[in-house]
Amino acid sequence: MGTSRTATAARSPEAATRRRGPVLEQAILEAALDQLGVVGWKGLTMEGVAAGAQTGKAAVYRRWPSKIDLVVDALRAGLPTLDAAADLGSVREDLFQLCQRVREAMFSKPGIALRTVLHECDNVAAERFHGLIVSGVIEPSTRLFREVVRRGIRRGDVRADALGDLVFDVIPAMMMYRTKVCASEWSDADIAEMIDQVMVPLLRPGKP
Repeated sequence: MGTSRTATAARSPEAATRRRGPVLEQAILEAALDQLGVVGWKGLTMEGVAAGAQTGKAAVYRRWPSKIDLVVDALRAGLPTLDAAADLGSVREDLFQLCQRVREAMFSKPGIALRTVLHECDNVAAERFHGLIVSGVIEPSTRLFREVVRRGIRRGDVRADALGDLVFDVIPAMMMYRTKVCASEWSDADIAEMIDQVMVPLLRPGKP
């Protein structure tokens, strides 16, 4: 008895590796991040993402009607999670470890993609990413810096009035400025220098 065409197709390599649902969606999101790292926001196309995910363009458009919608979801799914800040016994060591984690997030694939978007997109597109930046980057990192400083106040190695919003802008502002303008990759020595020369003097309790 001959083998039916349907049965043959079901056993073909193409059919066996065909992806659907969440697996395909994850492949598309990862391809979008890859494309941002290679060609940037302006060079990213839905066709290029489809090719990177090894799927058809229709499969991408069926889920995301525009590249803004796609990139927002790719960044939201891929940005590293910043949970609790380690307690290493001093504000200096706590900040050093936290800055290492922030550096890892900045230079992760989603972090690089986010910086590419912010650098290249226009004001209209930037508005779409504002909420994501606040909820996925600014609020989590500020919460952890605030946690470290409050812990330092309780230990007595941070002055009691060091909880102003501007204090928590210093590290992110320096890291973003040096990364974007000076092309710094923030070695451990660079982080230590920033903490020892800027943050520790800024936070240190005054002499009685």
